[in-house]
Amino acid sequence: MPVVTMYSTAICPFCIRAEQLLLRKGVSQINKIRVDLEPERREEMMTRTGRRTVPQIYIDELHVGGFDDLAALDHAGKLDTLLQS
Repeated sequence: MPVVTMYSTAICPFCIRAEQLLLRKGVSQINKIRVDLEPERREEMMTRTGRRTVPQIYIDELHVGGFDDLAALDHAGKLDTLLQS
């Protein structure tokens, strides 16, 4: 299973929904980077993704985007393929 990394905060509802979707898809471990606890990691996230909002999700080195992007991949039938690579 690929490594899933998610930049997130504790109270972000989209972060929670993204995590729930990934868990339903069989992802047993998510490398969560809490930008609310480590503010310097937000700068890292913005540099890596070009975005300011959380969640920002990576599957291995592929930047998937936020929750809406993740859900769109799932609806298009492409998320399972990414998670099985």
